[in-house]
Amino acid sequence: MGRRVLVLGAGINGAALARELVLNGVDVDVVDEGDLCSGTSAYSTRLIHGGLRYLEYRELDLVREALAERNRWLLLAPHLVRPLRLFIPATTRLGGLVGVARRFFHLESAQAALSAPRRGLWLIRLGLLTYDRFAGQGPLPAHACHRIGEPGTPPLPADRYIGLCSYYDAQLVYVERFVLALMRDAEQIARQRGVALRVRTYAQVERRGKGFVVRCGATSSDEEYVEPDAVVNATGPWVDRTLSRLGLERQRLLGGTKGSHLGLFHSELRGALQWGGVYAEAVDGRPFFVLPFGEAVLVGTTDVPYDGDPRDAVPDEQEVDYLLASLNRVFPQFAVTRDDVGFFYCGVRPLPRSEGRFPGAVTRRHFVHVHTEAPRPTFSLIGGKLTVCRALAEKAARMVLEALGVPVRAHSRQRPLPGAVADAAGLAASERDVAARLSPSPMAEQTAAKLVAWYGADATGLPLPQGNADYRQVAGGFPHSLVRWMICNEWVTRLEDLVARRLLLVFEPRLERRTLQELAQLMVACGRLRPEALEREVSSVVAVLEKRYGRRDLSNTSQGPDGRR
Repeated sequence: MGRRVLVLGAGINGAALARELVLNGVDVDVVDEGDLCSGTSAYSTRLIHGGLRYLEYRELDLVREALAERNRWLLLAPHLVRPLRLFIPATTRLGGLVGVARRFFHLESAQAALSAPRRGLWLIRLGLLTYDRFAGQGPLPAHACHRIGEPGTPPLPADRYIGLCSYYDAQLVYVERFVLALMRDAEQIARQRGVALRVRTYAQVERRGKGFVVRCGATSSDEEYVEPDAVVNATGPWVDRTLSRLGLERQRLLGGTKGSHLGLFHSELRGALQWGGVYAEAVDGRPFFVLPFGEAVLVGTTDVPYDGDPRDAVPDEQEVDYLLASLNRVFPQFAVTRDDVGFFYCGVRPLPRSEGRFPGAVTRRHFVHVHTEAPRPTFSLIGGKLTVCRALAEKAARMVLEALGVPVRAHSRQRPLPGAVADAAGLAASERDVAARLSPSPMAEQTAAKLVAWYGADATGLPLPQGNADYRQVAGGFPHSLVRWMICNEWVTRLEDLVARRLLLVFEPRLERRTLQELAQLMVACGRLRPEALEREVSSVVAVLEKRYGRRDLSNTSQGPDGRR
């Protein structure tokens, strides 16, 4: 008789763990109170990186692990994880040595952290030399140093900065599609190995007798009783709330902080990032990023203690002012204002509880907490980041399998994600093929680039228009035939799933309410939405996009040629 594991949470860690478990022949139930990737995973800075700043806190093993995983993802998912050059400007040559020494030996207070001298050029070079050494002979170039104003570098003010260094990490713009790819791969593995993978979204779990009731609706017919052999709590910042609801743990395990990001539709600033992103110091000395993000510029992040419900976390006025002031310190020539903010988002980091330490000093390591008082093997995943999701899943799966007496037979260290190809030429060939099938659409090339970035070489097998039939399109250039396929095959339950996490239209400058109505009509046609509920569902999504993403333009989108309002 096969073993069955209940995984609570369908974010980056839950999806990666489900994939690891089915690789080892275990039946898996994945349950989430929301959609796939509807929590912290979708509200991150969207980088796959080694954690350069972790060197200052002596987290050397974490940096080594993260760099190894970064290099691995560049090979296993090159369509989704792509190299990104980052520039670090410096205001001094020798500054910051004492502050870094304090951080390295864990002697720094929050007040000292905010008053420490800026990191100088020599200190930045030392950190990058260490970073290169830890990365080994990977797929990315080593760091380099530049003069301010040197061709091929961002236009930084020479009266503030004396020089800059560049290095490479990687960017995962489409985190939502990455989680879907993990789950799609897990589904494929399950079919091949004859095990069960059940994914239930918008579902509630409660203990009942020896097992759990999974409720996907309001009636008893929407319930299913399961008796798993093991339970893994992968609910991210909801870990403590999940444990409390299931009556498993009385002590708090997390001490989360919220990180806010701004998305700017500013063509001149976006053009300044054509050579890569900028990793600079904010007005208070904290590191922050200015990154290319499709047509937008992504600016983040903050690090503010947060005890509320993670679903209610949004950037407050102080965070917005802080990020804009920090951005204008680096790029004063653009004079960015709130009018340039096209969207925002905010996530809560599931950090381990750490009394007495300021947020920036709390470890970014990940842990697997064992609940010894539980009636069956039960584990909670604490911490973690996009970069190390696979490594954390491998560790957690090993612990679960050991507790169940099941030997580890496989791992995902060399397993590519669906659609991965060996080189850039293969991706380019796929783009040409998809663009040819979408022609004569005026957005054929842009849509093809997105689809290949999401699906890799598998994009050529998507249900795209044939000949001249079906060139009806929604925002972003997606044909109806493809949208219908997504609705039926990618765990779409609500209109918000489709808008925010499948088509990623929430980040499009030209999103309009009529597009939401058109998508809702497709959901009606697919039997996922009742006709009488269409307008109510559209209004609900408009409210969510305004609250969670700051999109206040969906009733009347009016923009200039540069994308600015």
